[in-house]
Amino acid sequence: MTPDDTRWEAVLSRDPHADFVYAVATTRVYCRPWCPSRRPRREHVEYFAAPAAAERQGYRPCRRCTPRDGARDANAERRARVETACAVLAADDPCPSLAELASVVGTTSDTLRRDFQRVLGVTPKQYRDALRVEKLRDRLRDGRDVTGAMYDAGYGSSSRLYEQSNSRLGMTPASYGAGGAGACITFTTAASPLGRLLVATTERGVCRVTLGNDDATLERELRDEFSAADVARDDGALAATIAEVLRRIDGCRPALDLPVDLRGTAFQLQVWRELTRIPRGETRTYREVAESVGKPLAARAVGNACGSNPTAIVVPCHRVVASDGGLGGFGWGLDRKRRLLDNEQQPARQQPA
Repeated sequence: MTPDDTRWEAVLSRDPHADFVYAVATTRVYCRPWCPSRRPRREHVEYFAAPAAAERQGYRPCRRCTPRDGARDANAERRARVETACAVLAADDPCPSLAELASVVGTTSDTLRRDFQRVLGVTPKQYRDALRVEKLRDRLRDGRDVTGAMYDAGYGSSSRLYEQSNSRLGMTPASYGAGGAGACITFTTAASPLGRLLVATTERGVCRVTLGNDDATLERELRDEFSAADVARDDGALAATIAEVLRRIDGCRPALDLPVDLRGTAFQLQVWRELTRIPRGETRTYREVAESVGKPLAARAVGNACGSNPTAIVVPCHRVVASDGGLGGFGWGLDRKRRLLDNEQQPARQQPA
């Protein structure tokens, strides 16, 4: 493993003891490895031994982790409490209540809930539910029957299992355990101003919009996720759909109403629904979206929901920006985000004839 590999692992794990800073070329900001901000793409990262070295290269310090403060930041205690709580929640023992969990880490329930929201962007309950779904995924992938996987993952009843897991797996647990068996997904690809574009649909609507460098990689990623699903290319059937997505990339007003097939947590669905209400040519901050969905302190969780949006452009997560005037994040790179926003600034653009 190279030194850069080691540093990258420290960034991914938010190592609280790592003594260096990393800078992100797309934002011109540098951070400590434990910064709670969203992880950047590795190819955009540069490492420095100290803050002064990063600043000599034109980078500015992050406002969240305050990297000038030294080898451990001011939020170390908060992160330590969350790390301990996460370890307890990940254990196989019966899941403790919030009050019990707070007692274990030496704080109050309200403080621990705030700690989770500030460090991870979710509540302790949401984190526990995500662990449970991941455990269910693992058991189903290992070939366990649905009933056995259900109890191993901590679900007390089949109704609770289907209530939570169906929305997060994107299909029934039995179908997911069989690699998507029974699911029908149709896709097509095309050239776009932002790179190669893949659009996939189910019988309910658009389920995935992806940008990349080549069709083979985009198709492989789709098929890998649902290895036993009925995944088929149908350029003719999706001609109008992909043409509409291309129009929206160009900044044109929508010509077709594209239904979507979105599966996520209740909070994610709230956020994605709110994104569709942002008018073309306008933006909202993460905090404003959080306030719109009734969770004014969940700006970071809004960012996570935007990053998890599988139907970008159709559900316009690119219209959400940072409150400091920056672009914030975007899974396909900030250059693409800026281009999408610039295209939509053109007044009264109509779809091509």
